[in-house]
Amino acid sequence: MSTLLLEGGRLVDPVNDRDEVVDLLIVDGRVAEIGGALTAPEGTESVDVSGKLVTPGFIDMHVHLREPGREDKETVATGTRAAAAGGFTGIACMPNTNPVNDHRAVTQLVIERARQEGVVPVYPIGAVSAGQKGEALAEIGDLVDAGCVAVSDDGYPVATSQLMRKALEYTGIFGIPVIDHCEDCSMTVGASMHEGSVATALGVRGWPSASEEIVVARDLMLAELTAGKLHLAHMSTAGSMRLIRDAKARGLRVTCEVMPHHFALTHEACREYDTNTKMNPPLRSEDDRQALLEAIADGTVDVIATDHAPHHADEKALEFDRAPFGIVGLETAVPLVCTHLLSEHIGVRRMVELLAVNPARVLGLDRSDNGAGGFPRGLGDLAVGRRANVTVIDLEAHRTVDASKFESLSRNTPFDGVELTGWPTLTVVDGEIVWRHSPEPTSR
Repeated sequence: MSTLLLEGGRLVDPVNDRDEVVDLLIVDGRVAEIGGALTAPEGTESVDVSGKLVTPGFIDMHVHLREPGREDKETVATGTRAAAAGGFTGIACMPNTNPVNDHRAVTQLVIERARQEGVVPVYPIGAVSAGQKGEALAEIGDLVDAGCVAVSDDGYPVATSQLMRKALEYTGIFGIPVIDHCEDCSMTVGASMHEGSVATALGVRGWPSASEEIVVARDLMLAELTAGKLHLAHMSTAGSMRLIRDAKARGLRVTCEVMPHHFALTHEACREYDTNTKMNPPLRSEDDRQALLEAIADGTVDVIATDHAPHHADEKALEFDRAPFGIVGLETAVPLVCTHLLSEHIGVRRMVELLAVNPARVLGLDRSDNGAGGFPRGLGDLAVGRRANVTVIDLEAHRTVDASKFESLSRNTPFDGVELTGWPTLTVVDGEIVWRHSPEPTSR
C-alpha cells in the first residue's frame, strides 16, 4: 500500500466547492481523506505544502508530441516529462504525426509508448479525415474504440462544410468533441504574422483575423444544425470571442480554448523577426488580446491549453517567412497564467476551472469509468475516492524562464529569459510524485 500526505496546503477544488487549508491523504492512488491535522499510516511520505496551492491535476488538451515520425523534435517520453515539469498530470496529443493518427494502429502505438515511457497519461486525439486530407472521414468509431478522446485535423481546418457536418453528426454517436483549427487557408497563403501595422512596417504578408472568424462562424452554424459537440482550438481574435459568446447564449454545445501566448503577447513581439514569435494562429493586436482577457474572465473561454509545438533549432533558424509555425508551451503555461491573469483578471478558482475542471469535462475524462485504451478517467476534482492527480503551485515563486533546462527536446519559446511569478512545485499522478521542483543550490 503506497501512501502520500500533502500537509497544510490551500486546496481549491471547484467541483466540490472547496477552498480551504487542509491535509490531503492519498492511499493507493486515490484520495483517502481530506481534513485538518490528519494522521497518516506508518511509512507514509509526507510533503509540507503549506503556503502553496493544491489543485486537481491540470490537463493540457492541445499538445503535439511529434511521435511517431519526428522524434528529433519531441517524443512521448520527453513530452510527458515536460508536461510533468509544467504541472500537468495528463495531456491530449494531436494527430498530425507521420503517419497521421487516422487508424487504430497509430493510436495504439502512442498509448503503448505512454505506458512504457510516459510520466503522465497521454490521451490521443484522432484525425477527422483520412490522412488529414479533408476528403473522407477517418474510421472514427475504430479510433474511439482504440482510445481516442476526440477528433481533429489540427494543423489544418476541417476542409469543407459537408465534411464538418458529417463529423459533428457521427461523433455524436460516441459523445466526443470535434476540435477544429479555424483558418480559411485561401486567405493566409504566404502569410507569416497578423495583418496589421507591424506586418506592414516589416514588409511581411499579413494574416487577417477574418480568416479565423469565417471558419468559426461556419462551425457554429453546423453545430447548431447537428447539435454536435464542437470545440474550437486556439482562438485568437475579438471577433471569434463575439461569435462564441453569442452562440453560447443561444445554447449551442460549443467550447473553446485560448493559449497563454495569445493573452501574454501581441504582434509587436514580431518586430525583431524572432521566429519564436511565429505561430498559427499568429500573435494578434492589443485589442484582440484585451478581448481574450475579457472572454477568459466572463466564462466565454472554457480552457487554457498550450498548443505545445516543438521544432528543431535548425528549423527555427530560417528566415521568418520560411520558419515553421509554433512554440513549446508545457513548461511555461502555468507561470504565464499566474503572472498575466491571476488577481487582475481571474481568481484561483477560475484558474483551476480553465486548467483542470473544464479540460476534463470537454474530453469526457471526468467520468468515473476507465475509457477505451485503458487510460484512467475520474479526473478534474479531488473528492474522496477519486484518482489522486494533483498539481501543487507556489503562487509567490519568482523564476526566470531558462529554455536550456527544459525537459522538452525543443527550445522554441519567446519567453526565454522572462521572469514569471507562480510556478508548479509538485506534480502527482495516481498518488505518485512524478516531478518536484528542486531549487538551485545557494552559495554561502
